[in-house]
Amino acid sequence: MQKFPSLDCRKEKYLLKYTVTSIIKEMNFMDSLKYTTQGTCSREIQIELKDGVIDSVKFTGGCHGNLQGVSALVKGMKPEEAISRLKGIRCGAKPTSCPDQLAIALEQMLS
Repeated sequence: MQKFPSLDCRKEKYLLKYTVTSIIKEMNFMDSLKYTTQGTCSREIQIELKDGVIDSVKFTGGCHGNLQGVSALVKGMKPEEAISRLKGIRCGAKPTSCPDQLAIALEQMLS
């Protein structure tokens, strides 16, 4: 009977987690991105796509109620549809907005 070199438990858990994560990403079931926004009150957007559809969007900072609304409205939407609806929206005199930054982040995920 052939013996394999033993790994400690931490390494085994890491390898298993890495392998499962790699398989999921390769099969394109779930993709995620942490995007640092520019020029808005929100500081970061966390996006998860599942099977090519927006599964969740979470903003850090910004107008909490409005961004919860944006997140709820884009959930279940194809990224391309969300981009076409959100891209170019401005916040006051700013050249961008939180929805515009979400569109930019989604474009980055698709590229």
